[in-house]
Amino acid sequence: MDTDPAEHPTWLPSQVLRVRGGRLAPAPQTDQLAEETPIALEYNGISHATMLATPADLEDFALGFSLTEGIVGSAHDVRGIEWRAECDGIVVQVEISSACAARLKERRRAMSGRTGCGLCGVETLPEVVRDLTPVPRAHALPLASALAAMQALRGRQPMHAATGATHAAGWADADGALQLVREDVGRHNALDKLIGALARADIGPARRAGSLVVVSSRASFEMVQKTAAAGVGMLAAVSAPTALAQRLAQRLGVGLMGFMRGDDATLYACPERIAS
Repeated sequence: MDTDPAEHPTWLPSQVLRVRGGRLAPAPQTDQLAEETPIALEYNGISHATMLATPADLEDFALGFSLTEGIVGSAHDVRGIEWRAECDGIVVQVEISSACAARLKERRRAMSGRTGCGLCGVETLPEVVRDLTPVPRAHALPLASALAAMQALRGRQPMHAATGATHAAGWADADGALQLVREDVGRHNALDKLIGALARADIGPARRAGSLVVVSSRASFEMVQKTAAAGVGMLAAVSAPTALAQRLAQRLGVGLMGFMRGDDATLYACPERIAS
């Protein structure tokens, strides 16, 4: 690879003037701003999507995006990932199997990503809500485990602690132990990075079905869809889900929790996924 992502800082110092008690501070102070960088994804040399993202965990991002968008069926379909700096951004080159590349050419679409929202430029309505296999049944997750995972997430966000401008997605096992966390300026990007890391960790389907994804954002239908694509049985969010997210979660067998604050939460879909 032509450049190390470590060369791209995830946050930068900036001089700011603070307002306190309705008055401007007399002198500038140093604050930290989260970096937002264009990340272009190429598959077998063909440009596919450009997203605005935090320039970290790029291999996880590329793999997770490829999986959740249905570009590849498994991590084994990805032959290699490299990246290079270009035009104030980063180009991530993903080499995929010839069968996956052929399918991708059939449904080529131009996408322009925006921070934390959007449908990635899909051209037809059937591409919005994908036809996914429901997540297999598993032992119910103890409520205490879900609450513990969300509480632990708050202490595992160094980028947010420095800047206040990023989201996080974490994966916890059935005991509520937070095993993986990824951050990004975009909540979808953070989840894609997490799913990429989960794929590289080679966690089996049975263990995933009885596990939990926690996110520091609201739960849109896309977040539910990505969770189901990863085979994880539950999605828990700090804020509310949408009605479409609730319907999709019920259809795909994904437990959906929102408004997780301390020991409080609201269960929106698949209550059989949680045991009190």
